[in-house]
Parts: sequence; structure tokens; C-alpha cells
Amino acid sequence: MAENKVQFGIKNVHYAVATEGADDTITYATPVPFPGATALNLDPKGEQSDFYADDRVYYTSSTNSGYEGTLTVAALLQQFRVDVLGDQLGTDKVLTENADAKPKKIALLFEFDGDVKATRHALYNVTVSRPGMAGETKTETTEPGTQELSFTAAPTVTGIVKRSTTAETEAAIYDAWYTKVFEPTEVPTP
Repeated sequence: MAENKVQFGIKNVHYAVATEGADDTITYATPVPFPGATALNLDPKGEQSDFYADDRVYYTSSTNSGYEGTLTVAALLQQFRVDVLGDQLGTDKVLTENADAKPKKIALLFEFDGDVKATRHALYNVTVSRPGMAGETKTETTEPGTQELSFTAAPTVTGIVKRSTTAETEAAIYDAWYTKVFEPTEVPTP
């Protein structure tokens, strides 16, 4: 199959709550759909260091500390607030944000469309910050507002930051991308 020449759009956003075991292994809950994505931005996190010798750059090293990103959505789901941000839904059906809540780490799954086939991605060690709030008055036209989530996607204890499908990804893996967080049976060594 041919590779994509371009990418566009953002869709099929899902999150899966991560649980870290005593031995630092991470297991993921079943991915939950997170509809309404309007934008996703990922900025690389890490540094490049140049070592000079012989009056030139003799050696360059770089670190991959993951990504800092934002996910803009039409509206933040109540289930996400409870599952990930630690908000509490009382028996009176009032949602309470508590200052002592500890956000949970998640895997963030999503895809960008392409001219041939959508590329599916998974970020494995994501910590989301609680979002701000904003609202605007209606005018002659009504424009829906959005909410923005800031997050950090750091490497896992084994160094995994992100995985993505390719033009050669087996159909079984591609089709099951959102049913379970992908964990390969064979992990390539750096």
C-alpha cells in the first residue's frame, strides 16, 4: 500500500486510564471515545547539545522527553472529568472539583486522516492538566465555544513515548486500535 503524502483532520480521539503496578508495569483500561476534537498540537520536549572540537560541532546529542501538547474539544465530557481529572459526581448529580484530586495518567489514542489511509497514533504516558473556562456572548451568529486541555506525554519507564500505524500495519492491529491500547509482542531495541 502507498504511503500518505499529506495528513489532515483529527478524529477518533480515545483515552484509556493507566494503572501503574508495583514493578513499574503499566496496564490500560479499555479505551473510551472522546468525541468533539477540533485540534491537537504536539510540541517535542527535549534538548539538543552540541559538543565542539577541532573548531566545529564535533558531536551532537539530543534527548527525547516526549511532547507537550494541547487537545481542543467541543466540550469536556463529564466521564473524562471523573475518570481522569478526579472530579466527583455526587448522588445529587452535582460535579465537584476537589483541590486534593490526583489526575490519572492515560494513554491518548487518535488519528489524522491522509490521502491514502488514516494514521492512528497512541501516546502512552499522558498527564492532563485541568482546563480553564471561558464563554462569550451570542451575537448575530452563534459560534460554539471549545475547551482546551494541556498535557504532557512523557516516556514510559521503558522509554516508549508514541506508536503510530504505517501503510504496512496488519489489518488486525489497525482495526483493533481503539478496542485496546496496542502493546506489541516484540519491542524493537533502540
